[in-house]
Amino acid sequence: MSQQSTAPVTPAGPRAPEAVHRRRWAVLGVLMLSLLIVVLDNSILNVAVKTIAAPAPTGIGATQSELEWSINSYTLVFAGLLFTSGLLGDRLGRKKVLLFGITVFGIGSALAALSGSPGELIAYRAVMGLGAAFVMPATLAVLMNVFERDEQPKAIGIWAGSVGLAVAVGPITGGILLEHFWWGSIFLVNVPVVVLALVLMLWLVPDSRDPRPGRVDIPGVLLSVVGLVLLVYGIIRGGELASFTDVTVVAPVLGGLAVLVAFVLHERRSDHPALDMSYFRKPAFSAAVAAIALVFFALMGVTFFSAFYLQSVRGYTALESGLLILPLAVAQMVFAPRARLVVERFGARAVCTGGMLLVAVGLTAFAFFEADTPVWVLEVVFFLQGAGMAHIMPPVTVAIMQALPREKAGSGSAVNNTFRQVGGALGVAVLGSVLSSTYRGEIEGHLGGVPAALRDTAGESVEATLAVAAKLGPAGEGLVGPAYTAFLDAMHVTAIASAVIGLIGAVVVAAFLPGRDRGAAGAGAGAGAGAGAAPATDEARPSPQTG
Repeated sequence: MSQQSTAPVTPAGPRAPEAVHRRRWAVLGVLMLSLLIVVLDNSILNVAVKTIAAPAPTGIGATQSELEWSINSYTLVFAGLLFTSGLLGDRLGRKKVLLFGITVFGIGSALAALSGSPGELIAYRAVMGLGAAFVMPATLAVLMNVFERDEQPKAIGIWAGSVGLAVAVGPITGGILLEHFWWGSIFLVNVPVVVLALVLMLWLVPDSRDPRPGRVDIPGVLLSVVGLVLLVYGIIRGGELASFTDVTVVAPVLGGLAVLVAFVLHERRSDHPALDMSYFRKPAFSAAVAAIALVFFALMGVTFFSAFYLQSVRGYTALESGLLILPLAVAQMVFAPRARLVVERFGARAVCTGGMLLVAVGLTAFAFFEADTPVWVLEVVFFLQGAGMAHIMPPVTVAIMQALPREKAGSGSAVNNTFRQVGGALGVAVLGSVLSSTYRGEIEGHLGGVPAALRDTAGESVEATLAVAAKLGPAGEGLVGPAYTAFLDAMHVTAIASAVIGLIGAVVVAAFLPGRDRGAAGAGAGAGAGAGAAPATDEARPSPQTG
């Protein structure tokens, strides 16, 4: 190899192999495609739940609980294996893990499309979650290994913008497919995209791994999987029951927390830890992780009830609802790739605090939405939320990923995605239970005329009340108005709770993320410890020293 190995502060040439460096933007495109189908699938499913609940042949007659578990089975497997998949990527090679994950996701999608019962759909959604758990961390880990430190913020901004694209494309695609094809088409559409992604990955994406992985921390890996699965299951169960005091909720949550505490203690004592806990001593790293969890806690809960608001209360179709959410996605796509420029000028602390406050303002606005709120107001609020997200995700992701050495990129991505997923699951469960309990409390006084056998079902949700009202015919017409009123009251309470979480996130980032001067200094100092390490690719080459 004739590559220069001198030690200037800024190396003359790229530290990635030249062939990899030249095609880095094409590689980013492939990574975005992989991320797109994983995120898009969940947003498609959100608009299809009503169709899947319909009797055959329109749907498969899934109950409310079965619909929830078609979403939750994916979340449970996905969240439980994110950390493990990131570690495996660092050890076995991120390209191999990415190829495995996208293949499993494609197989799960095909099987889910052909499900003949709710039970089959739940099982195949779990298979899709398994595949997605190996895709998500690998995309960010590969990105960190094909881009040098100075270009990483720009690349991460574009990567984060692709999430916004998925948010927009998912509901719109789902609406179009449901209008022209059977419900299974929302999963089958993934298959050709998976095949294209596989071909492009084999052609363009380089492999990389940790060159000195050490021994596998088997106890640590097992503790992380068991702890996360128990915790997420308890959270999901709490949302399902709209209660966090039931023994079937408390036992797994406490058990999961106990196992995760054991995981932390084990990692601190291990001479070959799966996760170096010393990174959490850095205030910027911990604040960035907390910010990811808090913002997704707040936003996922709102996403959950906004679909019911738009379709059940406002009467929009699935396709129209998808189009109405478009401003949120457009704002993310426009601002996320440019967030680094704002960070360079004002610092990560100011930018992320401003983004959190903008999200909190958007969440507060939901507390004032009524059945006749002008559509343009909704659009402005969705746009503000997307703009806020676009100024949170890229800076905090950069803070997390650049705090770790490059060869540990899979672990860093796994931490980022695990906290985001657990935060989102908590948001849906906790805020969903707030919504459910408030709604039931509001509607119960209007269910006196409903047959006793249907009364409990009618109080579950606005959809359930409207379905019972339709069954009762003219006798149920008096339930429609109270159902809308009860839902709006419940949505207002939940929106305020979400906004409070957003404000807590703003306080955390304002207190602990670095300002402009510290960030600039940290970037220079961190280059040697973080991305300054040579990319862990299979090609041997010198490791230039920096800073």
